Amino acid sequence: MQQQNDFFERVYEVVRQIPYGKVTTYGTIAKYLGAAKSARTVGYAMNAAHANPDVPAHRVVNRIGMLTGKHHFFGINTMQQLLEEEGHLIVKDQIQNFDVVFWNPNT
Repeated sequence: MQQQNDFFERVYEVVRQIPYGKVTTYGTIAKYLGAAKSARTVGYAMNAAHANPDVPAHRVVNRIGMLTGKHHFFGINTMQQLLEEEGHLIVKDQIQNFDVVFWNPNT
């Protein structure tokens, strides 16, 4: 359990660095942390982060910009609303202009 907690905290450290108005993916975070096959575990970390207001979990989406974690937020459209407040256009649960707003921690 401690190993999982350590990994989750490393994920949160990366997520806290995502700039306002940008998004990244579960897989990008996993690769950055040297655990390329752990995108799903990054997703588990995001699910556990919603009670932690200093982790902007809404900025983490799937590899094509879909709001796949939206059902883990309090309220029906909370994730979308948070992203729209940051200037994102969302159509059918997908971020538009994903390549423009994508943030890579490696750059």
